[in-house]
Amino acid sequence: MIIVPVKEGENIEKALKKFKRKFEKTGVVKELRRRQQFDKPSVLKRLKMEHAVYVQQLRTAEDQ
Repeated sequence: MIIVPVKEGENIEKALKKFKRKFEKTGVVKELRRRQQFDKPSVLKRLKMEHAVYVQQLRTAEDQ
C-alpha cells in the first residue's frame, strides 16, 4: 500500500502528484499491461538480446 504523507497546508494537487509518482515507480501498471498479452519465449529472448546489444553500444560510445 502506498502512503503519501501530506503536510498541513499542502496543496492536494501536489499530494496527488506525489502519489502518482510513487505508483508509477512500483511498476504495477507496466506489469498489468505486460500480462495482458502473451509473448512467445523466442520473442522475449530476441528483445532481451537486442536490448543488451543496445546497452553495450551505448557504453562503448561513452568510452570513446
